[in-house]
Amino acid sequence: MNDNNLAIYGTFVVYLVLMLAIGYYAYIRTVNSSDYFLGGRSLGPWPAALSAGASDMSGWLLLGLPGYAYAAGLEAVWLGGGLLVGTWANWLITAKRLRTYSIVANDSLTLPEFFANRFKDNSRLLQVISAFFILLFFLFYTSSGLVAGGKLFEEVFGLNYQYAVVIGTVCVVSYTLFGGFLAVSWTDLVQGLLMAAALMIVPIMVIQADGGLNAMFGSLREVNPELLTIFKGTDGEALSLISIVSLVAWGLGYFGQPHILARFKATRSNADIPTARRIAVIWSGLSMAGAIFVGLAGLIYVSGHMPGDVADGEKIFMVLVNAVFHPVVAGILLAAILAAIMSTADSQLLVSSSALAEDFYKKLFRPDASAKEIVMVGRIAVLALSFVALVLAFNPDSTVLGLVSYAWAGFGAAFGPALLFSLYWSRMNRNGALAGIIVGAVTVVVWKQLSGGIFDLYEIVPGIVFATIAIVVVTLLGSEPDEELKAQHQEMLNKL
Repeated sequence: MNDNNLAIYGTFVVYLVLMLAIGYYAYIRTVNSSDYFLGGRSLGPWPAALSAGASDMSGWLLLGLPGYAYAAGLEAVWLGGGLLVGTWANWLITAKRLRTYSIVANDSLTLPEFFANRFKDNSRLLQVISAFFILLFFLFYTSSGLVAGGKLFEEVFGLNYQYAVVIGTVCVVSYTLFGGFLAVSWTDLVQGLLMAAALMIVPIMVIQADGGLNAMFGSLREVNPELLTIFKGTDGEALSLISIVSLVAWGLGYFGQPHILARFKATRSNADIPTARRIAVIWSGLSMAGAIFVGLAGLIYVSGHMPGDVADGEKIFMVLVNAVFHPVVAGILLAAILAAIMSTADSQLLVSSSALAEDFYKKLFRPDASAKEIVMVGRIAVLALSFVALVLAFNPDSTVLGLVSYAWAGFGAAFGPALLFSLYWSRMNRNGALAGIIVGAVTVVVWKQLSGGIFDLYEIVPGIVFATIAIVVVTLLGSEPDEELKAQHQEMLNKL
């Protein structure tokens, strides 16, 4: 083992010990299911904002987005811009109402439970169907984080990919299993700051080493001038309307992401939400701009300093870090990738385990289960779901961006329209919500299997359109909500 590897190994060990210490402290603070799944609704604006951002972006921010910018140039601005607007809109439109309504609706802990309580669905069908789709799409989402972990440990330590994925999975599960939501949120605060710092430091240092920003853009023009246009692809052909809409439409997915929505419900008061929104938008803007510049800087560095190309563009951040920085600094910056992976995968596992424990186990099999029993079932679910996601991640040809795009569309279409209508339309009924969730999810699954022409449109767009139509039509064809539901909706409005 050489000194460089020893320095990087040491940095990783210190980082993991710190995260486990936070997890242990959260473990002793976790008493009941509200603590385990929502942290007792105690998050201030900083942990709420950065936990939402860090759990949202994942390894995608340090691998997928830089890799896309490395391959496509400034075309990536469409994707980053759509996500930035979506972040802002979600905090503005959804956060306060969802937090308030989830409390009014019988203190709902999970998204499926909120839907069931919002529409007084005694059949439990709405809750169970919602939980099913959460489990389905989170398996793909979580596996994307494990793929990112595999690529990280493979690149840094030279491990076999499958062994690398297993190690990454153990890192994530170890503190999610015990600490629950508080461990996830507090570690997300640390990890979010580390991610943003890494994404700003790396491109600045690489660009400065190569002569500055003007020199970088000049070099990009020499490599391929189309890399600096947002309306043309790298082949010089104009981007189609379908391509642009597909990239921008990523921003629509925010309204249906259970792991992000959980942060809104966990915020300690409505008064904290405007501050949290500003923090979240600034963090997201800086981080995504940094990720795009990592890809662009990587293009220039590779063309000028390395023979050939990088086989896997999603590793460009790691390539730059190893090439430019001292091993100790490199270890810290590479730990940011692990931070990104852990901050999202832990959140996804926690939401999935809450779906199994609260929405399946408690509702269908053990309505009288104690709080201690529910937390234990949640922890067992973390282990089981981790194993399934691990199996899905074993394919070394999987891409982080590809897996994330499918899960993101699934959640956005299944839950986004249903949630927004439930928060703003008092006339909406249970059957309308059920129709929207099913139609949105099924549309994404079916559309993904088709290609050519209109079917090249990102599946989140037709999913949201058809889900919206289903909600409106089925609701208007059905009966109006009873007086109790109308009073519940008015109570939510009064508390805003």
